[in-house]
Amino acid sequence: MFEKISDSFKNAINKVKYFDDEKSLKKATAELKKSLLKADVHYKVAKELIAAVELETKQNGIGKENFLKALDKNLNEILSEAGNQGFVFASKPPTKVLMTGLQGSGKTTTSAKLAHYLKGKKKKVLLVAADLQRLAAVDQLRQLGQQTETEVFFKENSDPVTVVKEGLKRAEDGLFDVVIFDSAGRLAIDEKLMDELESVKKAINPDEVLYVADSMTGQDAVKTADSFNKKLGITGVVLTKFDGDPTGGVAIGLAKQIKVPLRFLGVGEKIADLEIFIPERIVSRLMGAGDVEGLAEKVSTVIDEKKAKEITKKIKKGSFNFNDFLEQMESMKKLGSLKSMIGMIPGMGNIGKELANLDLDNSKEIIHIKALIHSMTQKEREMPDLLNPSRKKRLAKGAGLSEVQVNKILKQFKNAAKMAKKFSGKKGMQDFQSMLGQMNQGGGAIR
Repeated sequence: MFEKISDSFKNAINKVKYFDDEKSLKKATAELKKSLLKADVHYKVAKELIAAVELETKQNGIGKENFLKALDKNLNEILSEAGNQGFVFASKPPTKVLMTGLQGSGKTTTSAKLAHYLKGKKKKVLLVAADLQRLAAVDQLRQLGQQTETEVFFKENSDPVTVVKEGLKRAEDGLFDVVIFDSAGRLAIDEKLMDELESVKKAINPDEVLYVADSMTGQDAVKTADSFNKKLGITGVVLTKFDGDPTGGVAIGLAKQIKVPLRFLGVGEKIADLEIFIPERIVSRLMGAGDVEGLAEKVSTVIDEKKAKEITKKIKKGSFNFNDFLEQMESMKKLGSLKSMIGMIPGMGNIGKELANLDLDNSKEIIHIKALIHSMTQKEREMPDLLNPSRKKRLAKGAGLSEVQVNKILKQFKNAAKMAKKFSGKKGMQDFQSMLGQMNQGGGAIR
């Protein structure tokens, strides 16, 4: 995400070469304007932002550092001024959340993602299937509920108002902390949709009305959010498909034009791919500086500190085995998409492009590795050195692979373990940075 606008910002910043050089500042602001408009930021918003950046840079002295500070400050102000980020709990449970949005924006999936996020905070969550317009919407939510181990309330052959009323009663009787209502959407805004949503809103009196917007639709997402806000009074926005948006301009438009806080970002297709919208971190990524703090928080939610220390000891001793590998793969899956994680590391955005289609579950390589490991005995998994030619032949047959493929996988595992051992030493980070530097000189791509 943000590749285009981040690259454009860098180009703009690099045009400010000397102190007190107004000509270079003009070139930089022109480049900035071009990048903002390409990112689908409304021209009035772009104009105001550029004027503020130019004025502050001149006041503090024209130069690259002051231009950078002014841009950072003003972007933060735009993205922060609307109010709360993340989830806001009601003073008295259950917190009632009405999810709204057009069909295809990812509203139902986002409802389940939000439930998964809250369950990670040890909250008891109920999902209510009130989208009775779209075929299979109820079934989809039920399946997602099973996936996230979240209770789903549904009622066949009913109407939305009855469903939400009875769903709310279930939440109150069951002492749930949060109840999330998945409402109906349409392919476009119409009177029938808005009337239905108004009736649902009156029936439950929600604490939050969250609008789910597809970031790929750019300025259209801003216009639609405005219509929903005028009719329903939305309290926050969740931007979906943000990992596929190379511009990032829709976030700036929503915050400045609608003045409703952006609460969460959908950054992938997996249930774990939901992030709190934190302005400073988003600006950091827009400026190409990554979000190491966000990555650390994400990792800490799924990786047990004690287990991590045990794995580190094994790596240092060179005793990392196939059981450890499988366990780490399961942990990685919980972190969400690999591309979204790579994008949080400073300077790694372009490598993230290379990893866009890498699936830790379904890539051919991962399927082969898992098949091979599952064909091993417990002793073979724990002691990879036991794998002699006859054992490899048996494994190849059991995994449906050729002996050449088995040897290749085993060699890759051995090399990876050696590399991990090397990077786990005192000079590990220095060696890792040196390797990245060599990769960047060679074109910056992982092959």
